[in-house]
Amino acid sequence: MKHIIILILLLGCIGCKEKAEQMENTNATDTVEEVNLVKDHFAKMEADALKEPYAGIFTEKRDATDLFQIRSTGVSTLPIQKAAEIFLNDLSPSQRQRTTFDINAKEWRKWCNVDNGIYDRRGVSIKELTETQKKNAFKLIQESLSAKGLQLSEDIMKTDQTLKELNNGSSDYDEELYFFTIMGQPSSIEPWGWQLDGHHLVINYFILGDQVVMSPVFMGGEPIITTSGKYKGNTLFQDEQNFGLALMQSLTQEQQEEATVSNVKTGNNNVAEANKDNLTLNYQGIKVSMFSIEQRQKLLDLIYLYISHIRQGHDKVKMEEISAHIDNTWFSWVGETNEDAVFYYRIHSPVVLIEFDHQRVVGVPNADDGKPSKNHIHTVVRTPNGNDYGKDLLKQHKQKRHH
Repeated sequence: MKHIIILILLLGCIGCKEKAEQMENTNATDTVEEVNLVKDHFAKMEADALKEPYAGIFTEKRDATDLFQIRSTGVSTLPIQKAAEIFLNDLSPSQRQRTTFDINAKEWRKWCNVDNGIYDRRGVSIKELTETQKKNAFKLIQESLSAKGLQLSEDIMKTDQTLKELNNGSSDYDEELYFFTIMGQPSSIEPWGWQLDGHHLVINYFILGDQVVMSPVFMGGEPIITTSGKYKGNTLFQDEQNFGLALMQSLTQEQQEEATVSNVKTGNNNVAEANKDNLTLNYQGIKVSMFSIEQRQKLLDLIYLYISHIRQGHDKVKMEEISAHIDNTWFSWVGETNEDAVFYYRIHSPVVLIEFDHQRVVGVPNADDGKPSKNHIHTVVRTPNGNDYGKDLLKQHKQKRHH
């Protein structure tokens, strides 16, 4: 399972564990050594990233300032606070010790999409919780997300159970191997937040008063359409895929040419996944100010597919923020535009960064032909210009308290 992973990683294809071809007469000792090499590789990536203090994702010009301000949204976060308090209070002392961190902790930045076989996570996993504790954990997610966001999160977890079934019960995959951490103390006035970290599902959720920053968020899945096993019929990201293609197809030929970075897609294209907190990323593609009213609405509808995962009310707050910068939003595309195309698209503005990517199949046995597939999708949502993890708001809060 692991041999080709090493080769791929050494060639620089990073972001998810690559599925090795099935090989006969594999030496168990060699396999363990190879797995350790992969784990060491991801551990080094994270350690190198954490050597730099958090800055955020900026363009080379770094000309966007004062984008995020502490203010009242009028949308209560009290139900989230109460759910977090119940979750924490019902943990054992040892569980609570592993789960709670300071609001400034580097644990915010210690997340990775890859599976549990090659990345060691912090906090408490759903798998080790009692039934009551599990209900408390899901209640926290439920109060923080919309019904749509909760459903998608649960469906992503189901895909890991499917991968477990397809890979002979491998311990690398499990629908309950998703880990919670709490940063700071749940409060109505002090900053705090929570993180859920696991394969294909990472949610960072920062709260200050009634303000919420839900980013970075990684949501993905493989297989996208489950055709066997416990969760047969489970299906992910069809709207994100189809709305994105429909938007691209609605552009004129000249607009499509401007939006297209490359019409050839041969690999994985996401750039803002784990360990990319300080990424320099310039705008690419076509500026939305060149869109017609209808095209602009299609884009806003596409953006809302991602923003609507957050709790009702806070989705409106974020969409208002995004709409205020819509003329300075950019849309870019990699791949073809026919109905069978595999593709990547990026939506990038001063206040939001969204990526959608068809990836190579890596977890489904004997399915990797080296090409991107509709059966493996990664999505990323970020807050550029320094406010991932609510860092900009946290900095302002500290300055205000200091003075």
